[in-house]
Amino acid sequence: MATAEVERRRGQLAALSIAAVVIIVGVPLWWKTTETYRAWLPVSQIRELAKLQLQLSADVEVVFARGTVTPEQQKKVPLTKTQEEDHAVDEGTTLKYRYETKYRTATIMEEDALNKPTAAEADLALHMLSESPCGSLVIYVIPESSSLLHEDVKVYVGQRRTALLRVVAQMRTAKTFEQLLDRLQPHIIQVLRMMSFSRADITAALSDRVRFHPGSKESVADSMRAFKSSPGYEITFSLLNPDPKSHRLHWDIEGAAQTYIQPLLMKMSPVANFSIDSQTLHYAMLGVNPRYDSSRSAYTLSADSLAHVINPVEARLGSNAASSNPVLNFLLYVPDSHHSPLYIQDHHKQEVPSNAFHSPRWGGIMVYNVDSSYGPEAEFPVDININMAKVMGVFLAQLRLLLGVQSSPPPPGFLVAPCGSTGLADWELDRLMWSRSVENIATATTTITSLAQLLDQIGNIVINDNIAEQVSNAVTSLQLAVAELDAGNLGFALQFSKEAILASEKAFFDPSLLHLLYFPDDQKFAIYIPLFLPMCVPILLSLLKIASEARQKRREKQAKKD
Repeated sequence: MATAEVERRRGQLAALSIAAVVIIVGVPLWWKTTETYRAWLPVSQIRELAKLQLQLSADVEVVFARGTVTPEQQKKVPLTKTQEEDHAVDEGTTLKYRYETKYRTATIMEEDALNKPTAAEADLALHMLSESPCGSLVIYVIPESSSLLHEDVKVYVGQRRTALLRVVAQMRTAKTFEQLLDRLQPHIIQVLRMMSFSRADITAALSDRVRFHPGSKESVADSMRAFKSSPGYEITFSLLNPDPKSHRLHWDIEGAAQTYIQPLLMKMSPVANFSIDSQTLHYAMLGVNPRYDSSRSAYTLSADSLAHVINPVEARLGSNAASSNPVLNFLLYVPDSHHSPLYIQDHHKQEVPSNAFHSPRWGGIMVYNVDSSYGPEAEFPVDININMAKVMGVFLAQLRLLLGVQSSPPPPGFLVAPCGSTGLADWELDRLMWSRSVENIATATTTITSLAQLLDQIGNIVINDNIAEQVSNAVTSLQLAVAELDAGNLGFALQFSKEAILASEKAFFDPSLLHLLYFPDDQKFAIYIPLFLPMCVPILLSLLKIASEARQKRREKQAKKD
């Protein structure tokens, strides 16, 4: 009997020992070795960024030339005023536009520059005196008698960040300086909307984040035409020769790109990086058959058929698999001798002057007729030298549209100077940088917020240290970009916004975040139950038996006492 009691006692101790080892050592060890590693993320800062609140600040300088203010009014300058405008895009996006305007009189050297024969010369002379910072504007108020502007021109917009504003009769009647500023303010606002950021541009930059109202369809169209912001773009020029037996084409694409395209891309280098390549495709046909118009003795492509031209041609273009940057395609199509001349018609059945069209977020196609370069008795193949100045003029205009350079018509009474050799005015670059900065900040904020929500909902995704580092870098860059926008430092704001979008996309598309690499909970139970159940059942039954015997002994002792 004693031996049986000892054996029973030993079995109880063994069961308790095994249960203690499993609970104290086994379960914590298994929990620790199978837990999902999740590095720390700045969730609170991400939540603050989710509600996008931006302030765009621009410095404006209004300079009064001699003869525009009275001696009494001149005593009030220099003067600084701040104008703020709130713009609630939606409940999660709020913008504030802030203009800090400084009023002063022109210096002697500026007066000399304003006495130049033409407005273009005056603009250049003023630029040589001092170069305005990126994102700022200088408006020179000139007397009505000035010969710089024609009588029907009240504002001249230069190539740099300078505008000339003529005093009109309404301003001359102002007695006090405050009255002069009140009457001058509407004209200054017109200049700012033309040369600086505008509500339409900034709203269009937020097209992926907010819904548009029906009244802003023009902004929607502009935003859909241009490529989305990207760190880099690939530009491909393709010469399509469907009939190499008849036409031997020669085009100096390298020299033309260097002369016409490269200056624009160099000026836009703060916005993105660009690379250019070219190719010649033989026997490349259009996807539609042109119609013959006997009244014009020419073949035509209607506006409705242009949508079917791109897909068949695109299959021949190829792609750069080594790069993830968007590709801008520019195609020069030379019709074969049996379909020449070929003209593109608009929706009103009128010939398009450039004989070209562009497709939003894809590129442009130009039809180049060569039938007039040779007579009916010419021997084939005919050598054709393509006029690259004509071709590049069309492609340059299309490139500006596809990169988001706004080309809205100026208000009445405005004269806009030609862009010059670079193809882009300084103030046009500033407008693009404002839009790209806001677009980058909005995109990076949406990406980081979506990533944080995803990781919060799926708790078994591993968050490695490199992902946490990219998320932290993106949050820091976003905070710096917002601060630089607030301070009016446009160049730094754009740079930080580019860093933010790169870091956010690198973290979001990290391969280790793929949910398919991890087992859902039901699969985990299916794996662990066959492993732990055979071991846990005997231990559990032994513990229940020990507990039952202990209760039985307690009842027997209680009965003896009674």
